[in-house]
Amino acid sequence: MIYHLFWYLRDSITHNLGFYAWQNVMFRSMAALLTSFLLALLLAPKIIRFLLSKKIGDKPEFHNAALNDLTKDKANTPTMGGIIILIAALSAVLLWAKLTNPFIQKAIIIILWFGAIGAADDWLKLTSQIKQRSRNGLKPWEKILFQIGGSVLIASFLYTDFANIPDGRQLWLPFYKHGLPLANAVFIIIAILYITATSNAVNFADGMDGLAAGLVGLVSLVLIILCYVASETMSPYTTATWAGYLSLPFITDAGELSVFYAAILGSVLGFLWYNCHPAQVFMGDTGSLPLGAAMGYGALVTRNEILLLVIGGVFVMELASVILQVGCFKLTGGKRIFRMAPIHHHFQLKGWSEPQVVVRFWLLAAAFAALALVTIKIR
Repeated sequence: MIYHLFWYLRDSITHNLGFYAWQNVMFRSMAALLTSFLLALLLAPKIIRFLLSKKIGDKPEFHNAALNDLTKDKANTPTMGGIIILIAALSAVLLWAKLTNPFIQKAIIIILWFGAIGAADDWLKLTSQIKQRSRNGLKPWEKILFQIGGSVLIASFLYTDFANIPDGRQLWLPFYKHGLPLANAVFIIIAILYITATSNAVNFADGMDGLAAGLVGLVSLVLIILCYVASETMSPYTTATWAGYLSLPFITDAGELSVFYAAILGSVLGFLWYNCHPAQVFMGDTGSLPLGAAMGYGALVTRNEILLLVIGGVFVMELASVILQVGCFKLTGGKRIFRMAPIHHHFQLKGWSEPQVVVRFWLLAAAFAALALVTIKIR
């Protein structure tokens, strides 16, 4: 809204006042970051009190007595705190982003769609606890069905957006300067798999105080950079782009998504203020599902699907640990690779304290992010 207000008053603001910064994507990204951070800080106490009043609390139960004992202090900590992140991030996007940008429009849709899936899942879990029903949230097939449905819509519209962007319909590999052409169906299948997988990967990582929020913040920081270099010029006085300089795919208008990911970064930092150990609130599926889907969406738009596996290396570890554990259990008739999956619980059961696991995983995520950025220049 602020961007469009400035655009409407551009003659007065730009020529009379000499204020040009509002046109700059990075300026508006930093403004969105600060806006969402402050909104999350201010909104969180009220939302936490509301959730407590409605007894929207978490009662973690695992198929492991030792882990249940370690997490017993988390009982009744309010969940659905993802509402804080979504309100703060969306408010900042609406204020500072160019809302006519097609990538921004789909980013808003994906946050609302997957946020609704997560909220429905959290709410069903809550009501089943209160009313002592056997239903524990959405059934796995129901959740996957809705996730795939949203992914199909986004993938189809995204493929249409790339009709006049030659680099958009190609697969780009790290260390290789040229894209590989993708057929219609292959592009859409990859997009569906990515959005669905990343959504669930963040969900799996949401099991310790501050873990998922910190990891999402680091991935968002890298996506701010990737979105910016995908379409922005190197300076106001040249037509040379960062994408051309770094041999990256050039995606027209993708730079506007820097505002979106800056808003996510600010909101998760504000949320982390209350989610750090000992957590006053958990994000729940309401936050983890849309944040994960947003990470996958950013990789798709900038054509960095393969690089996202490096950027989100910790999320890949979490998702892979679950897949390996379940597969091994079924194939061997009960044997396990890890003490428990996702893998952060494995280290917790090995004796690491919760803050140790969280901070060490953050450090790993920072290392993965740095490695991903290094590969860009190596091209």
